[in-house]
This record gives sequence, C-alpha cells and structure tokens, in this order.
Amino acid sequence: MKNLLNNYKLLILLFVGLMTISCSDDDDTPVSNPELGTIVEIAIDTPDLSNLVAALGAADGDLVTTLSGGEFTVLAPTNAAFETFLSDNGFASLGDVPTDVLANILLNHVISGSVSSTDLATLGAGYSTTNATNADGDKLSIYFNTSNGVVFNGVSSVAAADVTASNGIVHVVDAVIGLPTVVTFATADPTFETLVAALTREDHQEDFVSILSSSDEPAPLTVFAPTNAAFGDLLSFLGYSTLAEINLGLLENVLGMHVVPEANVRSGDLTEGMEAVTVADETITFSLTTAPNITDPNGFVSNIIVVDVQAMNGVVHAVDKVILPAVD
Repeated sequence: MKNLLNNYKLLILLFVGLMTISCSDDDDTPVSNPELGTIVEIAIDTPDLSNLVAALGAADGDLVTTLSGGEFTVLAPTNAAFETFLSDNGFASLGDVPTDVLANILLNHVISGSVSSTDLATLGAGYSTTNATNADGDKLSIYFNTSNGVVFNGVSSVAAADVTASNGIVHVVDAVIGLPTVVTFATADPTFETLVAALTREDHQEDFVSILSSSDEPAPLTVFAPTNAAFGDLLSFLGYSTLAEINLGLLENVLGMHVVPEANVRSGDLTEGMEAVTVADETITFSLTTAPNITDPNGFVSNIIVVDVQAMNGVVHAVDKVILPAVD
C-alpha cells in the first residue's frame, strides 16, 4: 500500500512538472491555428457542393484558379439547387449548359471582397455587384434582403452562412441565382411592389412583364422605377384611392414614360440637359445641377434616388416621383 501511495505521489509530481513545461512553452512559442483552405478547397471538401465543383471545372475562364486566389464572397448552391436549375431550364446534365453561359451564371454568385452575414444584416437590404457581366461588359447587380433570413434576388436563401476560407467567405445557398432581368429586381425589391402591381394589372393590352424580361428588341432598356411612395403621391394627385381607378390608356402611357428603349444608360452616362425619348414616345430631360433628376413634359421633377441596378437586359434607377406624360 505504501509503494502504491508513493507511486501515486510520483505521478502527481510528474503531471505538475509536465504542465509547468507546457505552460512555459506556450509563453515562448504562440500556437498557430490550422491553415484555412481556399474557397475551392472548401467546396471540394463539402460533399453537398460537388455539383458546384464540377461546374467550376466545366465553365469557361478557369474559375478554379480564379477562386483559389484573390478575396471573394461566394454564394455556393447545393447539389439539389443545381439539379433544380438544370430541370427548370431543360438541361439533362451539367454538360448540356453552354460553357460561356455556365461561367457567367457562376460568376453571378461571386462578389469581390469578404461580405459576412453580419454585414448584410446590418444593412438590412440593398444591392451589391457580382462578377457576372452583360453583353456590354457591365457587372450585374444582386439584391439582398435580410427581413426573413438572407435572400438574394428574391429566389435564393442562405442555408449555411459564414464559412471562412483563406481567401474569403462562402455562404451556402438553396437555389442557383439566375442572370437577372429588370423584372428580377422589380419583383425582388419590396420598394417596387406597387410598380409590379401596375405592370401586372389584368386588363393590360401589352405584356409589360414579358417585354421587360426579354433581351430582344427593344432591349437594352433603361428603366426609371417609381417607389411605392411615388405611386401613392400619383394617386393623391389624380384623386384616386387605388391603381384600379386609373384609366387603362393613361396607366399604360405612364408606365411607358419610365422606359427608354435600346439604351443602357448608367448614371455616369447622364449629362446636364440630356434628353431621351421614352417608350411612350415623349421626351424626358435630365439635370445634374443639384442631384440627378428628370423633368417630364409637364415640368414636374422626379429625383433619381438609386442608380445603376444592372441587369442582363438593361439598367434600373429608382425615382421618387412618377414621371407623367403630357396631361391637362
């Protein structure tokens, strides 16, 4: 029993000695964290991102090399998201997607720099820019809203956030984010709910949604999108309570006043006194003297309050007043 107690004491002394040496070593030599993998390495190591890895390898532009360096935020669609995308677009497999189109779709999930979910939640909602481009080389916008989770362009929700890589951040998302049209942003951003209601009124003779979704003529389009408050002011001005009370012909002319055809006019293209002819075949005039604004044929002024929301088939600028055709 005495030997057993002595051995027990010896073990305690040995343990204390080892702990002292260990603490001394920690003081002298900082312990380094395991090295983080790149965005591509994280995707390779995540079984539910195998379709994304295959797509990166198949697409034009050597995206594997691109996303192995630099600093990016990648919205990474799951395998199920890719399968739904292929089915919805009539592709039997990933190999059926044209490689140039595939590259642009993938780049629509890549934002330069590191953007965490906390950054997005702090902003609440708004627009960022992806690395996808339209035919003119303009980088496409992406809309995010954090009122119910984090949702991009109204279609893709974050399923797993803030996976840290050595060269950025990965957010796993539950849907592939298609290349946006001007309608994408109108429907995704609740600021334009009344505009969407006006565009989709059942008695329209023109299919405004199809026109604004197309990349065919008269695209590209420059759209000046009135906010919900702007439409509220219009109803008060006309003495109406709802959109349904507005004469169809007048409503269609009003909507036409907000679209300039065959032009992708970004804010940097505007000049003092510049004029443009709208789809309604009436002229609007731009001024930059104080803040960017538009004067309609009646002399009413609409301020441009958000600029350069870039889609594949045109660009959207938000305005705080509805632009009217010539009226009595």
